[in-house]
Amino acid sequence: MRSIFLLFLIASLPSFEQKFQSAEIRKHIAFLASDEMEGRGTGSLGEIRSANYIADIFGTLGLKPAGTDGSFFQPFQVKYSIEGNLHELTGRNVVGFLNNNAKKTIVVGAHYDHLGKGFQGSSLSPDSKNKLHNGADDNASGTSGVMELAKYFSSNNIKEKHNYLFIAFSGEELGLLGSKYFTENPTIPLASISCMVNMDMIGRLSDEKGVIVSGWGTSAVWGKLIPELAKSQGLKVTVDSSGVGASDHTSFYLKNIPVVQFFTGVHGDYHKISDDVENINSAGEAKILTVVSGLLENLDRETVDPQFVTADNPHSGNSTADFKVTLGVMPDYSYSGKGLKIDGVSKARPAEKAGIQAGDIIKKLAGKEITSIYDYMEVLGEHEKGEKVEAEFLRGAETKKVTVTF
Repeated sequence: MRSIFLLFLIASLPSFEQKFQSAEIRKHIAFLASDEMEGRGTGSLGEIRSANYIADIFGTLGLKPAGTDGSFFQPFQVKYSIEGNLHELTGRNVVGFLNNNAKKTIVVGAHYDHLGKGFQGSSLSPDSKNKLHNGADDNASGTSGVMELAKYFSSNNIKEKHNYLFIAFSGEELGLLGSKYFTENPTIPLASISCMVNMDMIGRLSDEKGVIVSGWGTSAVWGKLIPELAKSQGLKVTVDSSGVGASDHTSFYLKNIPVVQFFTGVHGDYHKISDDVENINSAGEAKILTVVSGLLENLDRETVDPQFVTADNPHSGNSTADFKVTLGVMPDYSYSGKGLKIDGVSKARPAEKAGIQAGDIIKKLAGKEITSIYDYMEVLGEHEKGEKVEAEFLRGAETKKVTVTF
């Protein structure tokens, strides 16, 4: 395998005093994932209302506006097709700065946009057009985490050795657009950024999946600091070495900045109209935020800043957008066995048409052994639309073979 997966099976241990309150976490998620926010589609009125909410929180906490023109907002232009017609809209990142007059700054981020009313693509709900996709877990949960961490560090009466830049990104669902824009047009010098901590879907913690930590291979400091913090909260942790993934930490990694992401895994409501606040495990998110805050505090005690390492990314130089074909599946990122376990299947895409279902584990594709997601990505990069390949997969104990048409 080209990325390192480690599993820390943690026995129940006493936890630190809880720093984060479930009720406050749920309050933020309930607002952002309410019907009034209309799914927070990039460039929509619901996105503007959500951005205002986040900016108001940042202002109340005394953060310095760190967008453009002295505001909390960093606008950027977005072009995407709706029902075959190209539209240009304005997305906006929300950026707040906790100034400790330090030389180095740690970025804490999460995307707050989602799928709106289903016209921006990626919905896994059937007949999803004009239906609200509230995105409670994806990613009101991570955005709530950014606001709660901003509250904690702005009110702890400690002047840390780092500044903190709290960013709520837009345009993530359209291809990491907001974080790409920020790293190309930073509001603080990129050279001053020590590292980036990302949170994407941290609201559905379960004992089975625990928390998935990506970016492990981008700096040795993550392996030094995170395991004990996870133990303190009794968390099971799955670790992925890659610095490149389907979220905003990727944009920072590609600028040679150490990154780490926290994620509680894909579930049956992922990218569906059923991703609502009622399904959020806010007590579980409080545990994850306790780990993240502990990580930030321990980073501040280190004698040197995290050292960047080029992680083992076999798809380096490519991105999902470079692929000419897709199966239309969502991998189970918490799965640590051999093969590609499927967590979700998009309607009317090649996998569904071939009969592949959620829970299946792809073992071979186009004659190539699939031992990890990276083998799968390599196969995608080698094929064109219209080509037919054989897929072999496990469904329970049964091995099945089907023909897939890309």
